[in-house]
Amino acid sequence: MKLPSRKLFIPYFPMGYPTIETSIDVIEALAKNGADIIEIGMSFSDPLADGPVIQQATQTALEQGITLEKTLESIAILRDRGVITPLVLMGYYNPLLAYGLDRFMKRCRQLQIVGLIIPDLPIEESGELRAELEDIPLIQMIAPTTPNDRIAELAPTAGGFIYLVSITGITGSGNSFSSALPNLIAAIRTHTSLPICIGFGINSTQKAKEMGSMADGVIVGSHLIREIGSSPAPAMAAAALARQFRAALDH
Repeated sequence: MKLPSRKLFIPYFPMGYPTIETSIDVIEALAKNGADIIEIGMSFSDPLADGPVIQQATQTALEQGITLEKTLESIAILRDRGVITPLVLMGYYNPLLAYGLDRFMKRCRQLQIVGLIIPDLPIEESGELRAELEDIPLIQMIAPTTPNDRIAELAPTAGGFIYLVSITGITGSGNSFSSALPNLIAAIRTHTSLPICIGFGINSTQKAKEMGSMADGVIVGSHLIREIGSSPAPAMAAAALARQFRAALDH
């Protein structure tokens, strides 16, 4: 995936929230107002890495009738609207198996998906998926609790970028950022030249700027979902938030 040289702003948003149609509009607004990559959530009934905000949003999406097939159809609509921003899919492994890995990866290539994040798929169990990936990278997550020998295993196998978890816990938990982040980033850099992007707990433009100063980019999820979901005009809210985060990272 070809990325700009600036600090990367990577918003996460689940397809289907608060409705399927609105989520398409929101993701388009994020794409047109400063997002470098967009992480699209594939809603699942048991999102173990996600905090209450994302869990509630994905549950709402499921109640709205979102499925993996409808997620892919919605991405096709975005491409038809001219959205060329790199798109990464984040979700859990069971729905992909149920859909069929070969079928899923063919659709991903058709839709120009540039990466997958599968939090519940350890590298030791990823062989079947990797056999289907071809040129689509599997993005690895590394946390403050990841030991150095594990980093040495994960980082060289990663593609796209490294997803560095900033806290110990789930998304949106509000836990303090780990003081080990600078040393962790230095350790990761000895094993890969991929961009390192920090996610979890970034709930303000100030925090984004702080994290962006030590890494190559930031991933913002729960904060955006909370603000966009509570707005009477979700797409307009998404556009405004994207511009704010873009400005914070650029200055």
